[in-house]
Amino acid sequence: MKRIVLSLAFMGITLLSYAQSSIPAGYQHPDTKGMSPQMSEFYAPVPAKVAPGDAATSSAPSDAVVLFDGKNLDKWCNSKGEAAGWKVNGDGTMTVNKRAGDIQTKDNFGDFQLHIEWCVPADIQGENQARGNSGVYLQGRYEVQVLDVYENKTYVNGMAGSIYKQSAPLVNPCRKPGEWNVYDIIYTAPTFKEDGTYRTHPYVTVFFNGVLVQNHTMILGNTEYIGFPHYEAHGAGPIVLQSHGDPSAPISYRNIWIRNL
Repeated sequence: MKRIVLSLAFMGITLLSYAQSSIPAGYQHPDTKGMSPQMSEFYAPVPAKVAPGDAATSSAPSDAVVLFDGKNLDKWCNSKGEAAGWKVNGDGTMTVNKRAGDIQTKDNFGDFQLHIEWCVPADIQGENQARGNSGVYLQGRYEVQVLDVYENKTYVNGMAGSIYKQSAPLVNPCRKPGEWNVYDIIYTAPTFKEDGTYRTHPYVTVFFNGVLVQNHTMILGNTEYIGFPHYEAHGAGPIVLQSHGDPSAPISYRNIWIRNL
């Protein structure tokens, strides 16, 4: 009986480890001779129950923090901690105010799932990077690019869905101007050694209009416009929405929520 209990405990630990990570180097599958199906089943911990959002009403999951519901910018501020100066519109959207600068969440986040929707005007003008340019900064430093690239040529690691100046999107599923685009972003925060270098890099997965464009992509360091990524030790950080100062058209956002992971 003791051997059976130990075997079950071993199998439970092994399967839990397997479910949460890849098979480690040198791993040997245990002999399954004489086993029953029940010996490889485990019942705890039980996943928490979460009510999914309603796509018809754009509601968020029950465990999400709603960052923008179309009514106000109470969860946002500017870089100085003052009131966010972007315009909240009567249709449940907010629009970039280039004079007000970037806005950021008042709260900081580590690992998370982020949902955000953005749109450029149907009559947008401009080309290359001057065409509805903005960005979503993860922990205030790693940018997922926002840009109209429906029929707009630019450098590929600056396209919408790119990790700006680092990783081009796998494909371009951008909708035409005037239609709403959706990002669903899964982010794993980095950890650091005592000397300030990465112990583990940040990783990001991005779905762009339901299409995978970043597949567990390793982020190399802080987003830089000139030069190459660099790193510096940091903790939890805000979500930042960029006011790029793009003269071609103001970009709008709606339905922003986040889940801590």
